[in-house]
Amino acid sequence: MVGRNEPCPCGSGKKYKKCCESKAAFSIEEVQIEELERVLQVFYEEYPERRDVSDYLQVANKWKESLQSYLIEEMIEAIAVDEFFFHHKPEIWAVYLDKQRKKIVRPSVLKVLETWNNPRAFIGEVMAVDEIYLTVKSIFGDETILLRRESEKPVPVGVHLYCFILPDGIMKDNHYLAISSLIFFPTDHDSVFGQFVKQFEAQQQSVATFLKENGIALWQLLGEDGYGGGEFTNFEAGVLLEAIDFLEKNERQTDKLIEVLEDYLVEQQPNARKEVAIAAGAIRFGQENGLFEPLPLTIKEVAEWFEVSTSSLNKYYSDLSAYYTGKE
Repeated sequence: MVGRNEPCPCGSGKKYKKCCESKAAFSIEEVQIEELERVLQVFYEEYPERRDVSDYLQVANKWKESLQSYLIEEMIEAIAVDEFFFHHKPEIWAVYLDKQRKKIVRPSVLKVLETWNNPRAFIGEVMAVDEIYLTVKSIFGDETILLRRESEKPVPVGVHLYCFILPDGIMKDNHYLAISSLIFFPTDHDSVFGQFVKQFEAQQQSVATFLKENGIALWQLLGEDGYGGGEFTNFEAGVLLEAIDFLEKNERQTDKLIEVLEDYLVEQQPNARKEVAIAAGAIRFGQENGLFEPLPLTIKEVAEWFEVSTSSLNKYYSDLSAYYTGKE
């Protein structure tokens, strides 16, 4: 083992503590996080067991009856299974966790599992975003947590999210990970969360008890407000549909351009009056960057297709180009 004040074995000439020690600690942390994620993955692979299926179906069917006119069945089931495990039958998780503690060898992982006894539902607003964590403020009070990001996909500040959480393993206060379903809500539905908070305040319960007894009410409010399970605002979805419609009618591949366009819309939040202006700019951007097979159309002809001015098309072409260059 290298001493902290000894020369770093990488040959940099610096002391180990000033060079690769932090990298070694990071790799150990990553290994630990991967092991914790496997604990969660195995849980969802093995449970519910046959003896619990009947109870699970009762919960799932109740949620389906209430939400089937708003959400697709797969999404309802994903929400309902977490509700079943952590609100209706928490003993299933407790038994599983006890079994895992007997199998785990790494002391640091065992230490984390000791903090995993009580998964809880969390609903909050994203206040800041960095490379590893989202800073999220609970809608019910002053609690603010750091929630580990699940991917590099952009997350805009201001959106609300829902998930069940557990400490993420680095043993720092207020650092959490989402257990299973981490769901983001478009800003179109911000008012719903204010309504839900008013319901909470009227019932004078703890947050945990309120969410256990009234969790389905949030999803009903969202459904009544037009939420259908998508991550994009109505405007963002409109931009994407316009671009996809153009590409499909011209028999061009859509995936590469749409992936860039989705990230641009979420991360940059362009303030356009017309959806078609951004879509038109995206088509020029995609063509000039080889994201689909070139079309025999001039910039003017593309603008005419979308019924926008060439200046509007060029503005969003330039914005997308600058965004794309900055991401490379």
